[in-house]
Amino acid sequence: MTTTTTRSSAPSPAPSPARSAGELLLAGLRNNMRQYGMLVALALIVVLFQIWTDGTLLLPNNVSNLVQQNSYILILAMGMMIVIIAGHIDLSVGSLAAFVGALAAVMMVKHDMPWALALVLSLLIGAAAGAWQGFWIAYVGIPSFIVTLAGMLLFRGATQIVLEGQSIAPFPKGFQNIAQGFIPEMGPYTQYHNPTLLIGLAVVAVILFQEWRDRRRQTAYELDVLPFNLWLLKCAAIVAAVVAFTLTLASYHGVPVVLLILCALLIGLGFVMRNAVVGRHVYALGGNKAAAKLSGVKDKRVTFLVFVNMGVLAALAGCVYAARLNAGTPQAGINFELEAIAAAFIGGASMSGGVGTVLGAIIGGLVLGVLNNGMSLVGIGTDYQQVIKGLVLLAAVGFDVWNKRKVGS
Repeated sequence: MTTTTTRSSAPSPAPSPARSAGELLLAGLRNNMRQYGMLVALALIVVLFQIWTDGTLLLPNNVSNLVQQNSYILILAMGMMIVIIAGHIDLSVGSLAAFVGALAAVMMVKHDMPWALALVLSLLIGAAAGAWQGFWIAYVGIPSFIVTLAGMLLFRGATQIVLEGQSIAPFPKGFQNIAQGFIPEMGPYTQYHNPTLLIGLAVVAVILFQEWRDRRRQTAYELDVLPFNLWLLKCAAIVAAVVAFTLTLASYHGVPVVLLILCALLIGLGFVMRNAVVGRHVYALGGNKAAAKLSGVKDKRVTFLVFVNMGVLAALAGCVYAARLNAGTPQAGINFELEAIAAAFIGGASMSGGVGTVLGAIIGGLVLGVLNNGMSLVGIGTDYQQVIKGLVLLAAVGFDVWNKRKVGS
């Protein structure tokens, strides 16, 4: 008997309909809820205090002061974000910043060391301190909370010993300019600072090129992209924000030197965390350490490098703070670690690790900085300021917990 077998072919799935512009916007908002939420919150806070202070908040001199006043916290927040992404915490950064600032003061004031050499040595000392803590955490296995708590006490005591309980000042002008200086004016006289206008133009060109390249890549891989009109609107909004910020700075003294340092760190660390292998390994360790180790991630080495990086950034923040004060003081760095941790969590870090961006740390730090500056301008006391900042931090972490439960359900 002959058996005839008929092969039934499964029907090919119907192509999914093109997603509307509204659906694409909602998907983007869901995928980047924390970062977009903080950007909206930052914009609302700026608008609120701009109205409340009768326009004082966004005056050119106050914007420059806002950048310089919060620069060392923003530097610490970027490093703290990476530490938290890796699943750790660092309580020693404030004390380490004070210790390095004290050593820099001793080198320049008491030993007449050139400020550039003192700065380089200070960063190397910060790297050594970070390596010391990273060794105990990564290779010995002591929890980061305990190691950095010990480091907080150790570096705070060492600061008192180095300074002998007294402030040391003044510093060379070149060192002061790290935190207080602006890039020099060049070219013919205009109503604006010419180099700042050129820098703003370059930033606009880079942003537009990056947006165009990202859109081309997404299209090449057949990923969802915003409709062209909405994409143009997005680019126009970004350009408008950059132009407004550029004109604000250019109408005063121009770009602060410390803003260039912040931008260099943001670009460099952001590239490492997005594109470099070590950056992906940091996210993998924070997300699931066991799975990362099975995948070949060298967890000890990565953890060690994370704390070395944090040590260098803490040293840089200590030098910037000392340069702003024009003195090495025993009281420097108090509560810096709390401000940095708060900025990281407000900017999108997760308690469980594996989540966050360097840009998010900047946004979180700016939220705190604008709150501090705005509340001071309207005369709110420091006691109420602490209460408000505590509530903001609680709301940010609570939102993270709520968002995870919603995604998991």
